[in-house]
Amino acid sequence: MSDTKASTDAGAGNRTGAYFAVLQLAFTLGWTLYVIYLPKLCAQVGIAPSAVILILMLDQAIFTITDTAMGIAADKVAPFVGRLGVFVGITTVISCAAFIAMPYVAGTGPGAQVWFIVLIVIWVVTSSALRAPPLTLLGKYAAKPAIPFLSALAMLGYGVAGAVSPYLGVLLRNQDARIPFVISGVVLLITALALSKVERGLAQQSAAPVKPAAPAKPLGQIPMFFIASMVLLSLGYQLHFSINSTPFFLRFAKPDDLQWLMPVFWIGFNIAMFPASVIVKHRGGLIVMGAAGLLGALAVIGAEFAGDLNMLIAAQFVAGAAWGCMLMSAVAAALAIGDSGAEGKVVGLVFSALALATFARMAAVAGGLQKLPEYAPLLHWAPVACWAVAGAGLLAIAALRTQQGMMARRV
Repeated sequence: MSDTKASTDAGAGNRTGAYFAVLQLAFTLGWTLYVIYLPKLCAQVGIAPSAVILILMLDQAIFTITDTAMGIAADKVAPFVGRLGVFVGITTVISCAAFIAMPYVAGTGPGAQVWFIVLIVIWVVTSSALRAPPLTLLGKYAAKPAIPFLSALAMLGYGVAGAVSPYLGVLLRNQDARIPFVISGVVLLITALALSKVERGLAQQSAAPVKPAAPAKPLGQIPMFFIASMVLLSLGYQLHFSINSTPFFLRFAKPDDLQWLMPVFWIGFNIAMFPASVIVKHRGGLIVMGAAGLLGALAVIGAEFAGDLNMLIAAQFVAGAAWGCMLMSAVAAALAIGDSGAEGKVVGLVFSALALATFARMAAVAGGLQKLPEYAPLLHWAPVACWAVAGAGLLAIAALRTQQGMMARRV
């Protein structure tokens, strides 16, 4: 009987993880559509092309604040079953309405410039409700041993969206924005509205009731080091994939081949997360983040010195696998660190770290650093430094915590 119940719970947990994967996929594809069409929409309302990167930087600056704020809000409402789903659902209605309205408002011409910017800000602020808050439910209700695998499933949607983004860019660049925006917004809304049902299902499966939210406490040294490391790891990813990967491939391939080569990184990302989740289950997220950081640094070095296309593809695959392990284990570690009722806050800080790193990469691009010969070596080797330093530090912290745990058991 217990085996049957365990099997049923595992199946329900997998369905929950698949739901989070679909939610992240729908959200990330919506963001991809926005990035693809933003230059055209800005042109329609009379915004100069040079200002597009500034708008994208504004988006990331907002995410840096609102991701953590939404995570804290999730901690406050999650103890009341059903309220988090309602909160996310209402916020998503506003978000999707603003998203769908963008191309229609932009189509009215330069007179709608202010309203277009207002819609972008509303969409970005409310979109944060789809990042940390849903994942908070895993920490509140899911069985602790299942969290790493469920985190991998959730991040699978992010990885799949990354893999198909180059194809979407080629396919949709010259198409009218209105239909893709409507389809994407409606699909995301329908997916998000199902969160209340998922939340109640998780609550029913959970053996222990969720405690009311405790007053917020300052994060200790280890959680703050974890977040600082996440900023470094995210910056390493941004600089390697978004700035350096294209020049790497263009050494051996033509520009038209990039749509087939860039997804190699995400294939490695999607494949590696699941075996790594088994290690996280038994050893914890910090040690996997640290080891993956060092592995990623080696992979970037391999990409830098690759002598042919096949070697570069292999290096990119390993780099993507390393980033997948870092991100999946970061989510699992955040849920473990915030286990006392701050799951949303810590997961929100992880997403804020991602946004901050994206902002920094965009600032580098806006400043033209990648075009300045004196900064080229810095941009090439910065990902190695970021991943190696953060990885080594995380391994040291993991070793220290293990040693402290062994000493406590002896006492």
